[in-house]
Amino acid sequence: MNRRRLIALAGAALLPGTALAQGLSEAQRAEVLDILRRALREDPSILRDAFESLERAEEEARATSRAQAIAQNAQALFQDPAAPIKGNPQGRVVLAEFFDVRCGFCKQLHPVMDQLVRREGDVRVVLVDLPILGPASVLGARALLAAQRQGRYVPLYDALLRLREEITEPVIRREAERAGLDWARLRREMDEATTTQRIERNLGLARALDIQGTPAILGGTTLLPGAVDLATLQRLTAQLRG
Repeated sequence: MNRRRLIALAGAALLPGTALAQGLSEAQRAEVLDILRRALREDPSILRDAFESLERAEEEARATSRAQAIAQNAQALFQDPAAPIKGNPQGRVVLAEFFDVRCGFCKQLHPVMDQLVRREGDVRVVLVDLPILGPASVLGARALLAAQRQGRYVPLYDALLRLREEITEPVIRREAERAGLDWARLRREMDEATTTQRIERNLGLARALDIQGTPAILGGTTLLPGAVDLATLQRLTAQLRG
């Protein structure tokens, strides 16, 4: 094992909460500190390299944990028959998109996802409403989920993602009526318990997967955070096809 690796392990041994740290006596901790001090005097860049190594290890651990969580929740993510979808309903390549109707990056991603489903005819996108940006986001999510019962989820979804104004009830009514929805029914069903349960289910799924922002695209055991480009999405779909 090289010297830098040894220093990295020494640094890890001092981090609170690690197994190494918990297993050290006070005398051993003092010895580790002495090793670090001497090493840093000889080569200060070791500290930077050690922390970069630790950050990489932590990121790899997070990625492994998330991949396991995605695999454990694959049925709910990719095969839920009650979930709204876009693209080919029979598509063998399945992605899940967590989004918030008020999220600027989700709006940026929206035309890219449209390009993807047009170009890749075997892609099915499961749309997961994740209203995390306040009451207006919740209002928009409720409208979308109620629209699904009238078979008009995607038209309203497209309309709300293209909006460049704040989402309010009058705005939702305007866009809903343009999309051919029965407004009185939509407004009533927005507040039904099943709509609330679906939102709570989506929030719980996001917590289980450690999704902390939108948009987030999942496919297989891979998570792509943020407004990725078409080429990145196409690489993922190619990978999923095997």
